[in-house]
Amino acid sequence: MAGATTMPEQTSNISSGGDQNYRFALTSLTSLFFMWGFITCLNDILIPHLKAVFDLTYTQAMLIQFCFFGAYFIVSIPSGVLVKKLGFQKGIVIGLVIAALGCLGFYPAASMQSYPVFLVALFILASGITLLQVSANPYVSILGKPETASSRLTLTQAFNSLGTTVAPFFGAFLILEQAATEVGNVAAGAEAVQMPYIMLAGMLLILAAIFAYMKLPVVETAQVDEKEEVSGSAWQYSHLVLGALGIFVYVGGEVAIGSFLVNFLNQPDIAGLEEAEAAKYIAYYWGGAMVGRFIGAGVMQRIAAGKVLAFNACAAVILIVVAIFSSGHFAMWAILAVGLCNSIMFPTIFSLAITGLGKHTSQGSGILCLAIVGGAIIPVFQGMLADSIGVQLSFALPILCYVYIAYYGLIGSKVKQADK
Repeated sequence: MAGATTMPEQTSNISSGGDQNYRFALTSLTSLFFMWGFITCLNDILIPHLKAVFDLTYTQAMLIQFCFFGAYFIVSIPSGVLVKKLGFQKGIVIGLVIAALGCLGFYPAASMQSYPVFLVALFILASGITLLQVSANPYVSILGKPETASSRLTLTQAFNSLGTTVAPFFGAFLILEQAATEVGNVAAGAEAVQMPYIMLAGMLLILAAIFAYMKLPVVETAQVDEKEEVSGSAWQYSHLVLGALGIFVYVGGEVAIGSFLVNFLNQPDIAGLEEAEAAKYIAYYWGGAMVGRFIGAGVMQRIAAGKVLAFNACAAVILIVVAIFSSGHFAMWAILAVGLCNSIMFPTIFSLAITGLGKHTSQGSGILCLAIVGGAIIPVFQGMLADSIGVQLSFALPILCYVYIAYYGLIGSKVKQADK
């Protein structure tokens, strides 16, 4: 799951604390990474559930991802401005409160049995998550020695992956299994999401209170070379522009596959699983991404990152082709195994794209983060395909995404001199 929202390049002075404070702060911050991974993955449960409740087309159901990931595109830059003014800790608290308000919005949406209100609540929730990411990611980078920043982010991102692995079991038990007992009852189906999201709102508000009173190290930031005029633009670097497209199609492909898993496994010729049972298998998809990060980190110490990226993308293409043209459990496990291939893609594309940007690195990072909006757009297009040619054949769209990623790993990521 994408989760690398960055801030402009900064220097930092930590006015209080020490190594013990850093460890305490980092331990506390891992809870945030877990929570936003957990909440984001619940969308894969909401999609089949609300599709059934409101009798939606696949295209309409994919508006859930459109509203959620659209918030990344719209809210990221304002969030950066807010965090710069108020600081990391206050940004975290505000982000938690906004996310909690989004969760609480599910209650009136269910009572009104209104899909548009659900979408508004999701956008508010995602706005809070975006602010959390803008606050927490750079804060983790700054807390401690610069040379170990990557290691700290990798560790906290592992908890994000843990959240995406656990969430399907939570959603299957509290949403889909409850809804299954009220088949045909639209009101009961809509209300099945009320209690789970009220519970999430309560947890987010508790975290907000804890972070509001917690004594975290105070970080004073200053822009690097604020008065120095930087000539040129990151847009002049072709490997950055192609990398932004890589992030766009990667996030879009990953999210689209996850969004269709329950419906895919529900098909009689694939696994014929009830929705509540199928939802539990989503954990294999996201769990594979978590395991693959550790494997990939070791492999890329010996093999060039671009080649590993291309290999994983080609493997994903083969697995999706198998899922499209086969049936039964063979197709089921093929599509779930794509999660393992996804594991190293986001950080690898990101790092390859900002290589050699120099003073344009901050601008390049911002461009790459905005490209996460692919998670809003590509699932909608796959929804259109699913409505016209069926769920199984609609996975042809993610194949195109991974073909491009393979190209980027082998050719597009090569650093070229910027045009002058």
